[in-house]
Amino acid sequence: MENGKSIPKSIKAEEAVIGAMLIDGRAPLEVMTIIKSSDVFYASKNRLIFEAVTELAYKNEAIDLLTVSQQLTRTGKLEEAGGDMELIQLSSKISSGANVEYHARILIQYWIKRKLIQKANTIISEAYKEDTDSLDLLEMDAKLNDDINEIVFTGSKETTYAAALQDVVDRVELISNQKEGEFTGVPTGFAKIDRFTGGWQPSDLIILAARPGMGKTAFILKNTVECGLRNIPVGFFSLEMSTQQLAARTVAINSNFHLSQLIRDGFAQDKYFVTLQKKQNEMNKFPIYIDDNPSLDIRDIIAKARIWKRKHNIQILFVDYIQLVSDKSKGNNREQEIASISRSLKGLAKELSVPVIALSQLSRAVETRTDKHPKLSDLRESGAIEQDADIVTFLYRHHYYYPDAELDSQLVEQGANAEFSFAKYRSGSLETKGLHFDANKVKYSDPEENKNNEWNANDLPKMDPTGNDNFF
Repeated sequence: MENGKSIPKSIKAEEAVIGAMLIDGRAPLEVMTIIKSSDVFYASKNRLIFEAVTELAYKNEAIDLLTVSQQLTRTGKLEEAGGDMELIQLSSKISSGANVEYHARILIQYWIKRKLIQKANTIISEAYKEDTDSLDLLEMDAKLNDDINEIVFTGSKETTYAAALQDVVDRVELISNQKEGEFTGVPTGFAKIDRFTGGWQPSDLIILAARPGMGKTAFILKNTVECGLRNIPVGFFSLEMSTQQLAARTVAINSNFHLSQLIRDGFAQDKYFVTLQKKQNEMNKFPIYIDDNPSLDIRDIIAKARIWKRKHNIQILFVDYIQLVSDKSKGNNREQEIASISRSLKGLAKELSVPVIALSQLSRAVETRTDKHPKLSDLRESGAIEQDADIVTFLYRHHYYYPDAELDSQLVEQGANAEFSFAKYRSGSLETKGLHFDANKVKYSDPEENKNNEWNANDLPKMDPTGNDNFF
C-alpha cells in the first residue's frame, strides 16, 4: 500500500510468465524480447527465478526445474527464491506457454505504472527542496523517462524482406538522381572523403584511431564545423577537452586565426576583435551540443544521446575518445569494458540511425617499429573495436616522427602532408586519402582547398621549440 492505494502489480501474471518459462522451451526467448530487466517483476522471488532462467538462456543451456534449481544454487539464491517447492508449484500453475507473450506485456504495463509513480515521487520530493535547480529537475525527468524507454522500446525491430528490398530500390533511385556535390550521408568536411564514402552513413560505427599527437580531435572538429555550417545538428562527447577548448579550436578551424592567438597570445590589433565578433555571431547558430563530463559511463552517453536525438534531432554523434569511457557494470576487466562500450556504441548508432564516430588510441607497439604506419592490430585494449566497427580509419603524419624526411611523392603532388586511411570498410575498398595538416591552426583540410596557396608540402612547421607539439 502507498498513500492508501495498492501498488500496481499482478502476481498471478508474474507466476504465469515464470511457469511458462519453466515448462515451455520456446517461452524464455519470447519473454526475453519483451522483458529486458528482472525489475519488471514485483515479487523478489520471481525476479530471482527470471534472472536464473535468462542466464541459462544466454548460455544456450537447457531450461527446466532441475537446471533452474542448479543455477539458483550456484548463485546462492535458491532459498531466497522459495526453494525447489516454489519452482514445482509455479510450473504446475500453468498448462502451456501459449499466452506467455500476452502475460509478459501485462507485466510491462504494471511495471511502467510503478516506475512512473516512483519517478513522480522523486520529482516531487526534489521540487520541494529550496536548493534544487529547476533545469536539473527537467534533466532528471528526461533521464528517468529514458531509463524506462530503454527497457520498454530497445531491442530488435522486425521488418519484412519485401520492405527491406524496397528500401534498397529507393536508395538506388536517390543515389542515381543526385546532383554533383550531393551525397547521401552526413558530410565529413573533406571533399575527397565525401566522394569516396557518400558521407558518413546512418547506423554506422566509425572508429578513427591514431597515436597521440596525430590530430584525431582536429579531424572530427573540422567535421563538426562543416555540419554547423550546413545546419546539421551534432552531438559531441568530449571526455578529454573542455567545451571552451573545443570552441576555441572550432574558431581556428573556421577562420584564419592561429590557435595560439585564441588560447594564449591574444590579438595585437583591435581590428582582429571585430573579425572574431563576426565569427562568433556566425557560429552562435551552429546546432552543436557538447557534454564535456570527463567521467562518463557508457550508460550516461546512451541516455544523453537519446535526449539529444529527441530534443534536437542530432544527425551525427562524436565520442572523444573511447578509452576514456567507462562501463561500471563490467568491474575491473578493462578488455571486457571496452568490448561492451564498442558494442553499445554500435547499438546506439543503429537505434538512433545516426553515424557514431568514436576516437581511439593505438597501442605503443607503433613506436617500436621502423614503419610507424598504424595497423588494425594496434587498436588499443580490445579487438572487439575492430569487430564492431563498420569503418576503421587511421590518421598518420610522417613528419611527426621524422621532421626532416621527404614525403611520399604522391602526397607532395596532391599538396598533402598527412594520410587518412581506411583499414576496414564494410561497404567499400581500402584506400588512403591525402590531407593537409596546418599545425598553426591545428586543422586538417582537403588539399583541394589549398590549390591557390603557395605551399610546399615538404616545408612544414617543425616542432614547437617549447616541446609543446601535442596536437590531438
